[in-house]
Amino acid sequence: MDVYVSGVGMTPFGKHENKSLKDLLVEAARAALHDADYPRIDAVIVGNFMGGAIYNQEILGAIVVNDLNLGSIPALKVEGACASGGIAIRQAILGILSGEYENVLVVGGEKMKHASTETVTQAINAAMDNQSLEKNSGLTFPAFFGLLANRYFFESGATKKHLAYVAKQNRDYAVNNPLAQFRKPTTIEEVLEAKMITDPLGLFDCSPITDGAASVVISKQKTGIKLKASVQVSGPTSIQHLDSILKIPAIVESGRKAYTQAGIGPEDLDVVEVHDCFTITQLLAIEGLGFAKELEAWKFIEEGETGLSGKTPLNTSGGLLSRGHPIGATGIAQFIQIVLQLRGQAPNQVDNASLGMAQNLGGTGAYSVIHILERV
Repeated sequence: MDVYVSGVGMTPFGKHENKSLKDLLVEAARAALHDADYPRIDAVIVGNFMGGAIYNQEILGAIVVNDLNLGSIPALKVEGACASGGIAIRQAILGILSGEYENVLVVGGEKMKHASTETVTQAINAAMDNQSLEKNSGLTFPAFFGLLANRYFFESGATKKHLAYVAKQNRDYAVNNPLAQFRKPTTIEEVLEAKMITDPLGLFDCSPITDGAASVVISKQKTGIKLKASVQVSGPTSIQHLDSILKIPAIVESGRKAYTQAGIGPEDLDVVEVHDCFTITQLLAIEGLGFAKELEAWKFIEEGETGLSGKTPLNTSGGLLSRGHPIGATGIAQFIQIVLQLRGQAPNQVDNASLGMAQNLGGTGAYSVIHILERV
């Protein structure tokens, strides 16, 4: 059985003072239903990480069903830290492949900007194992990825300026994305001189706190966008279980399985969205997914290979760093950017894009979800 994408919808990402989490989810879902020409929906799957923790709101699946007047259809919420959205899409695909459903509405979102940075940081740290050494030592996610960045510098010869190239290119893409959180142009100098968050990661190296929602309709009925691969893997949840801190096993394994499932290699992809929660994460994803050799992703970016005319146009939405990172919506927003690229409707459109990938990471490598889509 084949699986297709029949509709997409997103809210702007950023700060939504006058909209609730429910408002954002329903707005994105309505846009996706409109884009799909209002098919009969058989189930709703919501991706969300911290609706209960910082917004005191659960039962999101039933809330969406109720507010969209979808009747008594089943609904559920899935959580996989920052991979919640990608996992929600995969669950919809599995529901269709099982024969249970013909059309599934997937919507993910987060309401984060009302809370303090300290509160959000503490909530995000729930994505670390409470009994791990890093959690008990007080390590935060910026500190974890800062550790990886320093080791990467030591082993590769890259510098903070190469991380700045990542931040600058993603911002350049976001400038042209009307739904992105940050659309003000920046410079390498501004990135390098920005406030330090955790050495060597500055403000531009870290994805922001964001409100927003994104939604897709996954269908059995044929459309112009077909699923080529859907893969989810789990990985080590603590540093001491890694063979190398510069290889995130879940990224490598999800890429290997996705390429096998799709019958392609990394060189065949026309456009890619990877999980850039931090600039260093983008470099590790580029290497882990086979776009560049080990310890050479910084050269790949420096040489322009992730630009629109490069070998692998990457994070053309602006990525988490500049499009924004409303955690439960992120994997869905990545997926939507690939759909728009294959339709020829994307900001920063890649010429004749026909095959694209979205890769969504959860925790410090606890989950990686990959979807490969094809224009048919």
